[in-house]
Amino acid sequence: MDDILNLYNIIALVLAYLIGSVPSAVWIGTLFFGVDVREHGSKNAGATNTFRVLGKRAGFPVLFMDIIKGWAAVTILSMFCEFGHGTNQLVNFQLAVGMSAVFGHIYPIYAKFKGGKGVATLLGIIFAIHPEAAGIAFGVFLITFLISKYVSLGALCAAVAFPFIIIFIFKAKDTPTLIYFSIVMSLLVIYTHRSNIDRLLKKEENKMKVSFNLRRNNK
Repeated sequence: MDDILNLYNIIALVLAYLIGSVPSAVWIGTLFFGVDVREHGSKNAGATNTFRVLGKRAGFPVLFMDIIKGWAAVTILSMFCEFGHGTNQLVNFQLAVGMSAVFGHIYPIYAKFKGGKGVATLLGIIFAIHPEAAGIAFGVFLITFLISKYVSLGALCAAVAFPFIIIFIFKAKDTPTLIYFSIVMSLLVIYTHRSNIDRLLKKEENKMKVSFNLRRNNK
């Protein structure tokens, strides 16, 4: 039985990586707009750069797909594992496949290992594992973004807040791995946003206009 579980865990990690590797920004940009977002703007294959380069008609689908990748990797693969609901073993499994999906998003095999920064995919993972904490973290992002107009600052604030949300609001002492994950996730977002932090400090980061007009934004 242990051999079967170990084999499934390995297969699950590979499948999660392949799910995370789906390059939403690259495929939507090239298929529907004839543009590879990695050649424009910040040259990042993520939702933020897609919004910046191609506008909301491309940005929203990319954002949705990137969130779904993280959520699907955790939810679908957890359905076939042997761990009971609410157990530490299940949480550990979910976190492992979730991080594999994030790794796939950052280094996608389908797009020459040049992907995005993983924030939306991380959000999908959190929604699958702890939707209440994810909702609060998203609220931190949204409030920060609406006030500052900086997507990167919103992502950074949400990432930094997430460990505090897990530790102090939900007091997840019974699932220490979730606490470790929240800290690692926070550090990962900070690491992948190094260039954004530098631009924020230099006041050179681009702001994103808030509008519900779905017409393409060519700016």
